[in-house]
Amino acid sequence: MTEEGRAARKETEPCRYPRILLAAGASGSGKTLITCGILQALVDRDLRVSSFKCGPDYIDPMFHARVIGTKSRNLDLFFTDEETTRRLFAKGAVGTDISVIEGVMGYYDGLGGTSVQASSYDVARATDTPVVLIVNGRGVSLSMLAHVKGFLEFRADSRIRGVILNQCSEAVYLKMKRLLEEELGVRAYGFVPSVPELQLKSRHLGLVTPDEVEGLRENLRKLGQTLERTLDIDGLLELARTASDFEERQMPDNEEACSFTASGRQMDSACKAMPGSGKLHPAPVIAVARDEAFCFLYEENLELLRELGAELKFFSPLHDEMLPRADGLLLYGGYPELYARQLGDNRSMRESIRQALSRGLPCMAECGGFMYLQEELEDMDGASYEMVGALPGRSFYTGKLSRFGYVALQPTKDQMLGTDIGEIRAHEFHYFDSTACGDAFHAQKPQRPDGWDCLQGSATCIAGFPHLYYHSNPRVAVRFLEKCVRYRERETTDRKRNER
Repeated sequence: MTEEGRAARKETEPCRYPRILLAAGASGSGKTLITCGILQALVDRDLRVSSFKCGPDYIDPMFHARVIGTKSRNLDLFFTDEETTRRLFAKGAVGTDISVIEGVMGYYDGLGGTSVQASSYDVARATDTPVVLIVNGRGVSLSMLAHVKGFLEFRADSRIRGVILNQCSEAVYLKMKRLLEEELGVRAYGFVPSVPELQLKSRHLGLVTPDEVEGLRENLRKLGQTLERTLDIDGLLELARTASDFEERQMPDNEEACSFTASGRQMDSACKAMPGSGKLHPAPVIAVARDEAFCFLYEENLELLRELGAELKFFSPLHDEMLPRADGLLLYGGYPELYARQLGDNRSMRESIRQALSRGLPCMAECGGFMYLQEELEDMDGASYEMVGALPGRSFYTGKLSRFGYVALQPTKDQMLGTDIGEIRAHEFHYFDSTACGDAFHAQKPQRPDGWDCLQGSATCIAGFPHLYYHSNPRVAVRFLEKCVRYRERETTDRKRNER
């Protein structure tokens, strides 16, 4: 569509996806707290709100979800191309009055620390989203204008349309507001006073989870009320409505799950060949671990599995006694090290998982889930606990990030997903290591020479430290579910044979 066409449509049609992106100059600038406060203020106005987080983050979306009452999603231009990123955004934003996107790290910080690719700026550019820059107002006055000017001018298309001053008094804000608007031509949308009782605590993998924050619900309400007074919420809503309607490729009438979630070059022949709606029938049942110890789940991964026809059955390795009946098992990451004693004490669950995997139950396990499947887990105090024992190895605390950041995975050995699966994009972020990390795949850092072997692999299982993003290569989800269907068929045949 031409610029003239966009302008004409803007005059006659409202923006389909009103949205803003909240960014900052660095990590630790208060993005998550302010995002949650703005989300709460919008919810308090009875608006339908959707939220997103830039980058490979699990915990910040948990806080978003606690405010808006529905799942938050991730947007990441290392994991997915621009078209897929826009489609994932549109899918999460549809039917809502406004979308709030929280940035990651510093606004321009991208791959390798030397590129804007996969940065918050990159997401704003790809989705054509207006940006509000959060600036720390503590211990600074006129110098903040130089800071803001640098962000405005570092890229000609910065998309920064406004500023929020954090940890700032009203008196200082009023002075800075005039200067920001007169000298830089950027609108000031308010300030956030210092509220120590509402700060979010961190641990080795980021913020503590929402369930661990005492009085979180009441504190979020108070924060929303505070920001309703100190921020120009009406102005932010107006800004969100100025976002353009990016072009979306026309979907086929039946909106096949595979075609809906990735571009044509990513499609697998098996995925394309699925009949009808593109779903597997009857639906394979997938047991998904989800509790305090296993809580690092991408909502987009779960949605893709459902779109392909899977039925997800959530269970708790901490609290349940047995693995539920299922055709496949997913063990995502989290904090098993904090619950190592309880996981070890739940012998019936460990044994039921070990037996199921020994019978060939298809399984994918990531990071904390991988640690749980090994023989032993040594917690952060050096105490060792027996785990499932389905895989060889012992996991242990290193005291530092063992491997960190994005990786591109290539198969090096035959395993459940096949040697022709192609590149899978993922990330690693862990303070633990293992005596048996595996060598079924090779992980390569983007824009760097660093790489390493990883992931234990067999005909029915892949398990290792990388967190996979299925939309980077939907074949992962397709082939896993195909394995699950074949397992169910075999189990059904065996059961009928035994009943004769």
